[in-house]
Amino acid sequence: MIITRTPFRVSLCGGGSDLPAFYEKNGGCVISTTINKYMYITSHPSFDNKKTVLKYSKTESVENINDIEHSIFRECLRKEGLEGLEITSVADVPQGTGLGSSSSFTVGLLKNLKCHKREYISDHDVAEAACDMEINILGNPIGKQDQYAAAFGGLNFYQFNKNGTVDVEPVLLDHDKFKQLEKNLLMLYVGGEHSASAILKEQSKNMVSAKEKEEGQKRIVELTHQLKYELEHGNIDAVGTTLHENWLIKKTLASGISNPKFDEWYDKALANGATGGKILGAGGSGFFLFYVPEEKQEKFREAMKELPEMEFKFDHQGTTVIFVN
Repeated sequence: MIITRTPFRVSLCGGGSDLPAFYEKNGGCVISTTINKYMYITSHPSFDNKKTVLKYSKTESVENINDIEHSIFRECLRKEGLEGLEITSVADVPQGTGLGSSSSFTVGLLKNLKCHKREYISDHDVAEAACDMEINILGNPIGKQDQYAAAFGGLNFYQFNKNGTVDVEPVLLDHDKFKQLEKNLLMLYVGGEHSASAILKEQSKNMVSAKEKEEGQKRIVELTHQLKYELEHGNIDAVGTTLHENWLIKKTLASGISNPKFDEWYDKALANGATGGKILGAGGSGFFLFYVPEEKQEKFREAMKELPEMEFKFDHQGTTVIFVN
């Protein structure tokens, strides 16, 4: 039996610039951190070695891997030339909530299958393999930030180069500042599930057809560079102001990112201590992330109590094999 654990991510700034429609022309960058919410993938030989058994939100049992309905399972097994396994996936948080769960699943599955074959794969290579799987093989209109965050873990600055390569640089913070940043970030669950692909497909189209949308994304890239500078100089409060401007721009890039109820909650949060926030992921559902100075959090929580809070801490490892028997 092999078990991999792969973290989910929280993007602070830069989302959208990891889409090929943008970075191939302008270059892009994202600052994100992984958190202690995980995707677990367990694999072992199937009791009936003629069958491949998959257990996720449903159960599949097939004799030919081409008959697998779950596209990521099917294509990863086909790519690695494996069958006759029983594979189970379990996640701490539901899919479609803006935490990059699909890419965490792909990264964790590929890491698990490579381990099953006794093959080493680096963080960079598993990230690229997951990007190739999701973007090129499966044709999903998504970016690269989620795969790299899941593979590397930690608080990082990701540079998306015009030629498609990705540079990963840790954001270096004093330990006390790092822990305070962790305390000042609060996540509230607004519910529902979204189709990230639909929103990102529209956003990619807008990058090409609407000049003002592209300029908005360029400003988000500028904010990301500024945030890296501020964080590395100890100004963690810059996260709040950056989240705020980032959110105001992000809402204009595609329909479905926000709605009147989200705007109402956001305004209420700002009136009760938050200095900035954003819907995580492509938008439309999931989690609101807010930056709230610790001394204002009691008032904030009382005002926002209709939305459940999910406590979390930062993760530092990225995808990891946690058990081999």
